[in-house]
Amino acid sequence: MQVYQRSIKERIVHALLFEILAIGISAPLAAWLTGKSIVSMGILTAVIAFMAIVWNMLYNWMFDNLQNRYRFERTVWIRMLHACGFELGLILVAVPFVAWWLDATLLYALITDIGLVLFYLPYAFFFNLGYDKLRERFIPSA
Repeated sequence: MQVYQRSIKERIVHALLFEILAIGISAPLAAWLTGKSIVSMGILTAVIAFMAIVWNMLYNWMFDNLQNRYRFERTVWIRMLHACGFELGLILVAVPFVAWWLDATLLYALITDIGLVLFYLPYAFFFNLGYDKLRERFIPSA
């Protein structure tokens, strides 16, 4: 079982890589799906990305501490729970911002955010799986 001891520097790099790639994919897709401008959706996704960076570092720190304490494997099911928990926490802060930014109802904002979640859930799963595989290969264990 691989248990990760990540430095704050690595956590920052991980979060930035995750969000930069996600914005590059999700902003044009969201603009196309909503009919909003790419600039508007780019700013929206960038602000949500900033929210997510802060949440990502905190959430993964808590997750790593749980893994260190309870010594569980990062199975597919654990990874799926990890991704779902992250997205649920982010929804709580993102939906009010989306409603304000798009001058929309909370329901429209929730639907828009659900669309983003449908992108981010598989993205988070595959990004973190790939990151962990590359980390095992290129970063020596502590």
